[in-house]
Amino acid sequence: MAEEKDVEETTEVTSSVPKQVVTTTKKVVKEPRVKTGHPQQVFETKKTIFRTYQVVWYFLGVIEVLLTFRFILKVAGADPYSGFANLIYSASAPFVWPFIGVLGITTAPKGGTTIEWPVLIAMVVYAVVAYGIVQLLQFVKPVTPEEVEESVDTQ
Repeated sequence: MAEEKDVEETTEVTSSVPKQVVTTTKKVVKEPRVKTGHPQQVFETKKTIFRTYQVVWYFLGVIEVLLTFRFILKVAGADPYSGFANLIYSASAPFVWPFIGVLGITTAPKGGTTIEWPVLIAMVVYAVVAYGIVQLLQFVKPVTPEEVEESVDTQ
């Protein structure tokens, strides 16, 4: 069995007169962790970034349309010496060139139909690169303290 010990509590009163309590408060004003600029400057920066997004997506659209036309003309077996087909092949060649050799080109024996797999790979790669550029620009975009709090709280 455990031994029981007697515990004695003592309270010592030093004086019967209450002491005067003086409290002081200090207000510490901290600067926000995210510094914001002048509203007009922030607007101009966001506008520039938005325009850059538009330019990136526009160039991607042009490249994708060229590559789509090239793919369709090759599949349809268009004459490479016709004016339009020659224009499309010439304009899209620099965009397809880095991907030639990644996969082969499939050609039908009789119909002249050609499936250029490098064109499809190029279309995917350019779309991923454009998306990556747009996401990279997110690092430059100015943010407000509210946007930071909202973003941090949701992740």
